[in-house]
Amino acid sequence: MTTGATVCADPISWFQRAKLISNPSAFLLGKPGLGKSTIVRRMALGLSALGVQPLVFGDLKPDYVDLIRALGGQVISLGRGRGHLNVLDPGEATAAAARLTGDARRALEADAHGRRLNMTSALITISRSAPTTEREETILSTALRVLDERHPGIPVLEDLLKVIKDAPTELRTVALDRGDINRYRDVTESLEASLTSMLGKGRLGETFSRPTTEPMRLDRPVVFDVSSIDESESALQAAALLACWSYGFGSIAVAQALSDAGLERQRHFFVVLDELWRVLRVGSGLVDRVDALTRLNRQQGVGQVMITHSMDDLMALQRPEDRAKALGFVERAGMVICGGLPRKEMPQLSQVVAMTTVEEKLLDGWATPPAWDSTLNREADPPGRGNFLIKVGGRPGVPLHLELTAAELAVNDTNRRWQ
Repeated sequence: MTTGATVCADPISWFQRAKLISNPSAFLLGKPGLGKSTIVRRMALGLSALGVQPLVFGDLKPDYVDLIRALGGQVISLGRGRGHLNVLDPGEATAAAARLTGDARRALEADAHGRRLNMTSALITISRSAPTTEREETILSTALRVLDERHPGIPVLEDLLKVIKDAPTELRTVALDRGDINRYRDVTESLEASLTSMLGKGRLGETFSRPTTEPMRLDRPVVFDVSSIDESESALQAAALLACWSYGFGSIAVAQALSDAGLERQRHFFVVLDELWRVLRVGSGLVDRVDALTRLNRQQGVGQVMITHSMDDLMALQRPEDRAKALGFVERAGMVICGGLPRKEMPQLSQVVAMTTVEEKLLDGWATPPAWDSTLNREADPPGRGNFLIKVGGRPGVPLHLELTAAELAVNDTNRRWQ
């Protein structure tokens, strides 16, 4: 917007080719309606032409379904009556581990176990609006190991609940029941109640307790379409996003383990994590779950972008430690991309991204509401639509305007329900 030059930018290219950033990730902030999903679609489309596969782990509106379908990708529908995603499904991890040996095999098995434990605990946190205790985490971890040893095939949450109810010796030991079965029942009662609520009777329904409807493929672009989940079901929306993130990153870990062993070709992925705020606000402690799921290093061939509306989404968390960890998502990002943001956001944003006064005024101006166009009897386009500022470290930002091509316009209708 300053020189009229073309801006070529995405977190993978800036890391891999230009070495402009230290890790292939981006954090995107901006008010609704100014084009956040549009600029991410542009990056996904450009990267797909370079051989990088876009993976959208949870599309709530949907914003990305048309693009992924146009690229010949896989659209996986989830929601009440639409599809299921079994949170205990290890995906291809079991089959892949059988092809590996030694440390590589043990690492993949440990990763699959950790992801299933993390996701089960996250669902319980959402369901009860309170985090699991340390003892409950230990019981769940042990129960999953017992389940893997005793259950043929792929288990579901009902099978996990049965293991806990059966009270095998391994679980009674970690539950510290002191040889008293009644004490064990008291210790595990809350855990049993939470798991029971996720079998179809609670607010999360049966979306995560039945066998996976459609396994994810890694040989093409993928989007998880969760747009059928109503806006009022905030807990289910957050759970769906977390489940998609867990399942998706687990699939990537399998692909990379096989690639490292020389059994599959190396693939690069561009992961889109949209609507971050919906997950963080549902329950205390979920920041830890997101952090555990999304910590990818640059050696894994994965670039990612996290998207939310504002710094308020991160600072509104109740616990100070949660707010600090949420700010860490921004601090660790290779590049921060800002759309229009109100002036009140600037003090919080400047804590993690150095902004000049001119840049702050620019973002505030882009956040200005659109004028009413009396000649067309409608609102004019918002002044900040399509405008973004790319910030890397303490360097001056790059202000740019995104213009869509005719081909992109065909897959860029984010208000299709109003047409």
